[in-house]
Amino acid sequence: MHDRPFTPVEVGDVLPAFTTEPVSRWNLALYMGASADHNPIHVDIDFARQAGMPDVFAHGMLSMAWLGRVLTRWVPQARIREYGVRFTAITQVGERINCRGEVAEIFEVDGEHRARISLQTTNEQGELKLSGDAVIALA
Repeated sequence: MHDRPFTPVEVGDVLPAFTTEPVSRWNLALYMGASADHNPIHVDIDFARQAGMPDVFAHGMLSMAWLGRVLTRWVPQARIREYGVRFTAITQVGERINCRGEVAEIFEVDGEHRARISLQTTNEQGELKLSGDAVIALA
């Protein structure tokens, strides 16, 4: 899939989306270990409550990783030229997160055809959790 010739891409094309399983405490503990982000607010409910939160919540970078999967399921990682996000809301334990991307712009830089991809995650109620964009090389 990753080395195939790229099919024509147009503004408005939608990348293959996916929805996560419900975010679990187990997922958060595994991500904490893998990422070396040991902030207890993501795994220790007592710590989270002392900080004024009702429960632990997902790492923002975990949501960013899910959006990265939207990209790398579509193109090889080597074609990603830029990738950035803005965190807009906390992802809670138990939420299923919808991850999607759409071609927003096609342009050229130094002879390389590129596409700007608008990205976002939302929960099942449609609440925006993360928004961002990426630039990918089309060929």
